[in-house]
Amino acid sequence: MNLHEYQGKSILKSFGVAIQEGRVVDKVEDAQAAAKELSAETGTEWYVVKAQIHAGGRGKGTVEETGSHGVVLAKGIDKVDDTVKGILGGHLTTAQTNGVGKLVNKVLIAEDVYYPGASEPSEFYMSVLLDRGAGRNIIMYSTEGGMDIETVAEETPHLIFKEEIDPRVGLQGFQTRKIAFNLGLSGQAMKQMTKFVSALYAAYEGCDAAMFEINPVLKTSDDKIIAVDAKVTLDGSGLFRHAEYAAMRDKTEEDATEVEADEAGLNFVKLDGNVGCMVNGAGLAMATMDIIKLSGGNPANFLDVGGTADAERVEKAFNIILKDENVKAILINIFGGIVRCDRVAQGVVDAYKNFGSFPVPLIVRLQGTNAEEAKQLIDDSGLDVISVVQLQDAADKVKEVLA
Repeated sequence: MNLHEYQGKSILKSFGVAIQEGRVVDKVEDAQAAAKELSAETGTEWYVVKAQIHAGGRGKGTVEETGSHGVVLAKGIDKVDDTVKGILGGHLTTAQTNGVGKLVNKVLIAEDVYYPGASEPSEFYMSVLLDRGAGRNIIMYSTEGGMDIETVAEETPHLIFKEEIDPRVGLQGFQTRKIAFNLGLSGQAMKQMTKFVSALYAAYEGCDAAMFEINPVLKTSDDKIIAVDAKVTLDGSGLFRHAEYAAMRDKTEEDATEVEADEAGLNFVKLDGNVGCMVNGAGLAMATMDIIKLSGGNPANFLDVGGTADAERVEKAFNIILKDENVKAILINIFGGIVRCDRVAQGVVDAYKNFGSFPVPLIVRLQGTNAEEAKQLIDDSGLDVISVVQLQDAADKVKEVLA
C-alpha cells in the first residue's frame, strides 16, 4: 500500500526521524492559517507547496490547468494562496503518471529548510528495502540526492552504496557510522546522520514496510539531517497489525477497477494486454500469462479468484475483466484441488447465462477434481464456450480467436 508524502513523514516522525515539518490542506481557504501555524512552530518565512499524489517526479511535473509544477517555493506568506491555487484541484502529470494527469486533492505546505548558514546544504539519497537476492534488508544510499536513482545507477553506479543488515543482529552502530562516512560527513553532521539512519531503519521494521525512500535526505547549513521527502510502501500482508496505517489508504489514488476487485475479495492487477485471465493461484496465473504471451496474445490482467468460484464470484470477475475495452478474449484456467471443477463449471455456466450475450470469446480449461464432469457440463450447456483440456490447447484457441 502506497502512502502520501505527508503520511510517510508522520510515520517517520513517530519513530524519531527528523523531518521537514508541514501542514496538509485540501482547501485554498485553509492555506493561510496552515502557513501561519507552521511559521509559529518552525519560524519559517518561506514555504514549499507540494502536490500530494502517489507518483514521483512532482517537482518536474506540470499541472495541466495552470502550468504550475507540483512542488513550488512560496517566498512569503502572501504568496501561499496563489501557489496553492496553482496546484490544488488540478491534474498533475509526471514521468510516473503514464501521460495521464492525477487529480491533486491535497497539498502539503512545508517549511523551507534550505536556509542560509555556516555551510552549504547537501542532498543525499537513502532507501530501505528488501534485497530478495540476498534475502536481507538493505540500506541503499548515495551522495547524489535529489536525482532519479535510476539515472545515478546508469551513469555513476560507483556512487551508489549498499549496506546489508544481518537479521540475526539487526542494524549495528558501525554500519550507521560507515554510511555517514561514505556520505562524506564528519563532526556534528556525522552524529546526526547515524541517529537518522538508526531511526529510519526502526521505522521501516516497525511498520512492516516494503520500502522507505527518502530523496532527498538533507544536511542543512547548520548540520541537521532532515527527511525532505518520503516515499513509503507498506506491506499489505502486515496491515492487520497496524490499523492506524491501514486507515491511511487513499483509494482515489488507486485504479478504480483494482479497488472494486479488492472489495469483492478478488486479487486483481490490470495489465496492458488483450486477453483476460481468470485463474486460482498466483503460480497458475503466471503460467497462464506466459502461455498467452507465447500464443501471440498479451495478458490484460492478473485475476485470482482464490479457493471459491461460484456463479456470483465468477460473474463479478467477468464484470471486472470486461471493464477493459482492450479485452478481446477471456481464458479461464483453474485447477480443482479443494474446489471441485464441476462446481466451477456450474459457476461459469450460470454467470455466462446472466450476461445473456457474452461480448468476447470465452475459453475454459478446468483440471483436477471432477475435471471430466466439468468439461461435460460446459459442453452440454449449449453456450458459446470453448472448452479445452490441455494448456497447449488453450494457447492454440487463444491464438485462433485473436487471429
